[in-house]
Amino acid sequence: MARKLDYRWHLRRVMAERGMFATTDLIDPLAARGIRLSSSQVYRLVVERPERLSLKILMALLDVLGCSMGELIEPVAAGGQARTRAVVGGTDAGVGELRPRRARITDAGK
Repeated sequence: MARKLDYRWHLRRVMAERGMFATTDLIDPLAARGIRLSSSQVYRLVVERPERLSLKILMALLDVLGCSMGELIEPVAAGGQARTRAVVGGTDAGVGELRPRRARITDAGK
């Protein structure tokens, strides 16, 4: 029996590693490469695992992010291992440590 394969989509993590934390950060770089997507389309591309993806969009993402296909798409065996990590507070659980820290305002000048 042939082994079934699945994949994990790491676009959010790759974006975070490159300092891109808003899904809309991709709109202009993609448009510069001839890929015109609405903000909701880009949001779904980043947040959800795409079932179908144009090769032109994939190549533009690889170019914008300066990454390889292996960094963006991880093949895994189908079954329990292919489940995505839980989303906490609307973000991928593995991206939290890459988020910028909020600045603290102190009354040091008084």
